[in-house]
Amino acid sequence: MGLTPLSEVPFNGEASLDALRSRITPVDDFYVRSNFPEPVLDPGAWRLRVGGAVDAPREWSLDQLRDLGASLDRTVTLECAGNGRSFIEPPVSGTPWTLGATGTAVFTGVPLADVLRHAAPQADAVEWCFTGADVGDAGRWGRVPFQRSLPVEAIAPAPDGPLLAWSMNGRPLTVRHGAPVRLIVPGWYAVASVKWLVGIDALTAPFEGRFQTDRYLYVRDGRVEGPVERMKVRALILEVTRRAADRVEMSGIAWSGAAEVTAVEVSTDGGARWSPAELAPAGEAFTRRAWRWSGPAPAAGGAVWARATDATGARQPTETWTNDLGYGNNEVHRVPVPPAGDPAGGQPSS
Repeated sequence: MGLTPLSEVPFNGEASLDALRSRITPVDDFYVRSNFPEPVLDPGAWRLRVGGAVDAPREWSLDQLRDLGASLDRTVTLECAGNGRSFIEPPVSGTPWTLGATGTAVFTGVPLADVLRHAAPQADAVEWCFTGADVGDAGRWGRVPFQRSLPVEAIAPAPDGPLLAWSMNGRPLTVRHGAPVRLIVPGWYAVASVKWLVGIDALTAPFEGRFQTDRYLYVRDGRVEGPVERMKVRALILEVTRRAADRVEMSGIAWSGAAEVTAVEVSTDGGARWSPAELAPAGEAFTRRAWRWSGPAPAAGGAVWARATDATGARQPTETWTNDLGYGNNEVHRVPVPPAGDPAGGQPSS
């Protein structure tokens, strides 16, 4: 199937919703988000520098990371914070993602907490800043690398904490997905999962940089409401089939970065009434959950709607979540119902 390109330099491409039906998204169908042109690094010469407010700064080679201890496989759902941006009206600037800026993969690597422990962070460290090898022009910021930070309390130990990953679906990372090593932060929008990782620094004050204090913020009417952090709860409809004039079957996936998805509901009357879908058993934390539903079809020309709820009580809104930078728009997914016997992939209705 491959990706639909949204920009070439840097390359950004999203998956078709058909590709998301697989429990594990194939690497070639896994969306790509880059803010700067992708660097090509030699795995043999690559080094990860760990420093800043630490007592034992050091560098790690790829072989040293692999030899640190037993590697860990984590199935993780990632999503770009701009997923759903193209449905915001009036339009906002930024990559015009529809709904394919998400994917689920098995990442292999070493727990980040194990590596940072060797650096002996100082007691006054409050954040860790992660630096990628990708560099570009950032307007008033000048020429900068891609950098993001995480608070120290976000660095949970294995198995739920962040991972320094060198493999994706059993194969070495591709260049587009951050080779040779990238950060994987389960539950957080993928901006936190820095690709082409080359540096980690302990900080004694909150990090300020282009992608921390100028982008990846929720801003409404020019006022900052908070940072982009955990993925919002979302359900997607991946297949709809009308089995008879008065009956429809549908299936899809749902996920949340805050807590386990506890319910998916379907409406066939424009959100006036909702009925529960059948959820597949929960898998690993911070990964997608499959669901299916069958019931009466909507009126001619109608659409089916799906919304998810997680264990915190958060539920997808029926309204578009409008904000200046177009992040976190997780409005309910709406799909027109096809004629009898004709499957429809989950493209949103107008």
